Amino acid sequence: MKNRYVVIMAGGRGERFWPQSRLKRPKHLLPIVGDSAMLAQTIARLDGLVPAERVFVITNAEQRDSVLETCPSLVPERVIGEPVGRDTAAAVGLAALLVEKEDEDAAFALLPADHVIEDGAGFRSVLSSAFDAAEADDLLVTVGIKPSFPATGYGYLHCGEEVVKMTSRAVSKVQRFVEKPNLDTAKDYLEDGHYFWNAGMFVWRPSVILSEIDRLVPDLSAGLQELRSSWAKTSNLTDAMREVYPNLKKISIDFAVMEQANQVVMLESDFDWDDVGEWPAIARHYPADQKGNVFKGAGVAMDASNNLTFAEPGHCVTLLGVKDLIVVQSGDATMVCHKDCAQQVKALAQEVSEKHPHLS
Repeated sequence: MKNRYVVIMAGGRGERFWPQSRLKRPKHLLPIVGDSAMLAQTIARLDGLVPAERVFVITNAEQRDSVLETCPSLVPERVIGEPVGRDTAAAVGLAALLVEKEDEDAAFALLPADHVIEDGAGFRSVLSSAFDAAEADDLLVTVGIKPSFPATGYGYLHCGEEVVKMTSRAVSKVQRFVEKPNLDTAKDYLEDGHYFWNAGMFVWRPSVILSEIDRLVPDLSAGLQELRSSWAKTSNLTDAMREVYPNLKKISIDFAVMEQANQVVMLESDFDWDDVGEWPAIARHYPADQKGNVFKGAGVAMDASNNLTFAEPGHCVTLLGVKDLIVVQSGDATMVCHKDCAQQVKALAQEVSEKHPHLS
């Protein structure tokens, strides 16, 4: 069997989960759902799919030490810190160069660090089939999640006809990538049956994705070629990245490549999935009391309903006569907001960072 690799994207700031999430302790390094860090759960999910020495993590330089401390099973040389964030297309290009240097013909999966998936066996089965497809042809393979409700917070994949059988699972052509819809459109997608949530999981070979970047984003491709050349000359990736990375084109992989590429295919998942993109999503994973209150950590409610609280060990959040609130206690900061304002938490975190930098 050919070597297979996984590259985990773990560079986000996690501002939507402030104040629990901070710059040096972002969402993927926290037990937002479950008892271990989201990144640690992602790594554990790979057991049996690829060996530990073929797992890379791309994070940012400020978080690299925290990643290694939180996930000691990682090989330190495989944890790469970007000197500056240049969005996902640059990170994908870097991932391709990392795998290419190990084995230029090996397929690799590109995975987010912070999604919730309970069915590890189902996840590994789908990813194994995705690897089969990527190894069989020059394809950009993605995973689609069958929508269970009309979500407006996710992008969608519009799935077309099935392509030539190449795995034990159906592989279908992706007709187009669709941005986050409004509620009426999301309802139409759910009823249509050919629209799937875009989970941000991809599998391909380095030459395939680098070729598409070269065709569609020549400026970024030129920068990646410079990075490859500098790395080869110095034999020090950190130095090469420090020199080249700040000048790479800043653009997302979906916008730069996936929405324009021709050979994009999708495998439908049959495992549970949630990207827990903001605080209200936590409530989907914990039981509610009789009045709809959900507590992660210690909490007591009286004459209160439909609230969500998050407390660190040793702290108790109490609610009296309130409803529809999110209350998050985290060390030196506490946030109270209405559930309807959850999408503004990122803006709040940025405002706090400007006025109180030590809280960012």
